[in-house]
Amino acid sequence: MTFEELRAMDEAYVMHTYGRFPVDIDHGEGATLYSLSGKKYIDFTSGIGVNSLGYGNPKWIAAITEQIGKLGHISNLFYTQPGALLAKALCTRTGMSKVFFGNSGAEANEAMIKVARKYSFDKYGKGRSTILTLNHSFHGRTMAALTATGQPHYHDYFFPFVEGFRYADPTLESIQAQAGEDVCGVMIELIQGEGGVRPLDKDMVQALAKLCQEKDWLLLVDEVQTGIGRTGALFAYQQFDLQPDVVSFAKGIAGGLPLGGILTNEKCAGVLVPGTHGSTFGANPVSTAAGLAVLDTMDQPFLDQVQEKGDYLRAGIQALGCPELGDVVGMGLMLGIDVKGSRTNQELAALLIDNGLLCLTAGDRLRLLPPLVITKDEMDQGLAILKQTLAG
Repeated sequence: MTFEELRAMDEAYVMHTYGRFPVDIDHGEGATLYSLSGKKYIDFTSGIGVNSLGYGNPKWIAAITEQIGKLGHISNLFYTQPGALLAKALCTRTGMSKVFFGNSGAEANEAMIKVARKYSFDKYGKGRSTILTLNHSFHGRTMAALTATGQPHYHDYFFPFVEGFRYADPTLESIQAQAGEDVCGVMIELIQGEGGVRPLDKDMVQALAKLCQEKDWLLLVDEVQTGIGRTGALFAYQQFDLQPDVVSFAKGIAGGLPLGGILTNEKCAGVLVPGTHGSTFGANPVSTAAGLAVLDTMDQPFLDQVQEKGDYLRAGIQALGCPELGDVVGMGLMLGIDVKGSRTNQELAALLIDNGLLCLTAGDRLRLLPPLVITKDEMDQGLAILKQTLAG
């Protein structure tokens, strides 16, 4: 099949909810991808932070192949080994108490919202169900997660929304100003990904955690994008010296297969009981087997390398000395680059992709989320394309 044939078929049959680039991807290895015609691309996107182990990872492939030959799906009405083993690994690595598995980041955040509201209902009764979220946040496309998202343009068309959310700026004063007796939790991203790669202030976050303890609000941390090694720790909250009540995860956990979920502390471990929540495909054996391969790969030396790679990539961008690029922000291999000059970030991203470097945008920045296994040589190739594009 040619690209033209593929594009025509997509135009005819696929609902166009995405603004796609005129690029097809056929296969890859490491952090390098190839189109049907053989054009090479360096990947600084990892499928929007999903392909944590890149492409063609032997350990990941072996885990999936072995499991799919045994059992593809059975539902949560029965026990399976991969889900239990992955839950144990996550709890052991984080010090959290329990895991709920779903399929996506939005589903994970929906579960986190339900935990907060049910915890408060069980303890205080009705009337204490509001969740505070932050302006510039993004929590998903489902209705409650979309309502929680603090970016008004995402709210167009879909009224009425779910009740019980209010928005604050990322300061303790603003959060306190939006608080009230009806609040049950505060939901934050430690680095606001879709909102423009905006890291929160560590001192503010720690003060917020203290306030949540005092008020018995649940501290809900959305780590759909920052979690599973992306920032150089298994979860970003560990770099902020936090102990959240609930943490959501997805994207990188299964290295390319659909999987998401939440981790809860002991206080929230028994909130969801049979009949209060569920997911048909949650804890799918193939996805959780892939998750085990991902976690087993992400030992401390691996995470240290993510930090080092992030520092290397940041330094390489800054060394270009290009007036069209400004500050580089973020942590680990989650980086945002300010774009200045006559071209917008989207125009620059399109040029980079045309020249063989896949990248993303967020807010008014370029956003880089390379596979965590990216090599120095692949980063150098990507930086060379960036330099060439900026010089053109």
